Amino acid sequence: MYPSQKSHQHGGRERDIAEPIRAGEDEFRVDIERIRFSPYFSRLSAVTQVIPQAGAGTVIHNRLTHSLKVSAVARSIAIGLRNADADTVALVAELGGCDPVVVQAAAAAHDLGHPPFGHLGEQELDRVARRSLGLPDGFEGNAQTFRILTALDSCDATARGLNLTRAVRAGVLKYPWARDEWADRQLPARELPRGAGDVAGTGAAKFSCYDIEAAEMRDVLSVFPHIAAHQQTLECSVMDVADDIAYAVHDLDDFYRAGVLQYTSVSAELRAWLNHSRTLTDIPDKHLDLRRPGHALERTWRRLLAKDPWIADAQAFRDSVQRVEHDLVEGLLAVPYDGGLEADRAVTGFTRRWIDRLQSSVVVQRRPHVRSGHLRLGDAAWHDVVVLKFVHSRFVLDRSDLAVYQRGQTRIISSLALGFRDWLNDPVDAARAPRRLLDSVQAATEEYRALRNVDPARFGPAGHGEVERLGQARAIVDYIASFTDAQAVSVNSLLTGTAEGIWELGRGL
Repeated sequence: MYPSQKSHQHGGRERDIAEPIRAGEDEFRVDIERIRFSPYFSRLSAVTQVIPQAGAGTVIHNRLTHSLKVSAVARSIAIGLRNADADTVALVAELGGCDPVVVQAAAAAHDLGHPPFGHLGEQELDRVARRSLGLPDGFEGNAQTFRILTALDSCDATARGLNLTRAVRAGVLKYPWARDEWADRQLPARELPRGAGDVAGTGAAKFSCYDIEAAEMRDVLSVFPHIAAHQQTLECSVMDVADDIAYAVHDLDDFYRAGVLQYTSVSAELRAWLNHSRTLTDIPDKHLDLRRPGHALERTWRRLLAKDPWIADAQAFRDSVQRVEHDLVEGLLAVPYDGGLEADRAVTGFTRRWIDRLQSSVVVQRRPHVRSGHLRLGDAAWHDVVVLKFVHSRFVLDRSDLAVYQRGQTRIISSLALGFRDWLNDPVDAARAPRRLLDSVQAATEEYRALRNVDPARFGPAGHGEVERLGQARAIVDYIASFTDAQAVSVNSLLTGTAEGIWELGRGL
């Protein structure tokens, strides 16, 4: 019997609602199939990962293809842990095990909560949720994922949630706290868990549950006694690392095929920093000019050193810049992608080398640093991912043409939220709002009512009225977050009176 199986015999395999056990059926396999057959999962094929597929075609990842690749990398890491040295195998068992199917399920589910339009859509939905709808904990993609798995989706066993095992539900808790848990902490970022730094005094920037799911999160984590507070389970750490690897490598693969990454600009930045890093060190932060080659990478190094001095190392960072410059810039980008077989082989070879290198570097720790997890990338690979993500951010996300497109998309998110809010509060026409939205308002209101019964101080003197207001606001956010990119555009055109072909656009509301 594998250690992962033994460690999950008690607790991790439990579900909230008991179900009949079918002969030869594995609990975790049931979980992964429920996730894969979920409409929230299939929706991801039409949700932006980083840049939209429109105009770039199938060479660009969407959230579904990204999730499938994260799942494959996570499974490889988990299998590698089974074949590790005896000390590592024993430590894995002590920490609660690492079942390959659990990490596959967690990886498949990890992006379910992402709204339309990528990360900028997430930021805008959080902003409008807090400022316009008055939701204290706003919106966060990871918290929305946990909410989908535990409340919004359904299965044959329960109408609310997928009734997954605790191990799989714990596997998606990348930031195992609620937003307000860190609202009053006055610690520098380097002393906080990754993601716990606040956003304009509102609490944690990243979190994995809303207030109404906080009790369930605590229950899920209770079956992992060797995992400290604010730490991911080992299986969640595997998923998180796999996500980093896929994001850093596969997305660069996308941008090269789409012609977005250009040899000249990337080479100039990396070479300038390698050749002049000593000179750049003497430039004060405020005088770094991001228009000049090398300056943006220097700023990245300084931020890295400020946030993660526990692992950031000047020589390791330089070595990583040299590796990326040699293999990505001079090796891959030096030859423009022409769509031919030779070009495809070059991309595949680059991707395979880097995936193998990164996933084979992982180490398991009994007592991780507060900004790390029980499983993390080795020091050199950790720096490699930082540099690859820099290339991604600097030469793709920071492009002005992408920014113009994304700013237009954020207006759609805001328009939808305000439009649905006004509709639900229209005393004459509220009853004609979409059935799914009205049902969601009722269900979310019941959730807030249950929370008020156990924690009335959270709601203040407004009491009943506050419960109804929060339920409506959360339902609007749930509804918008469930749209694909195209649905968001078409529904907004309906709400704003600019649509044609009403019956086609209105389907599925």
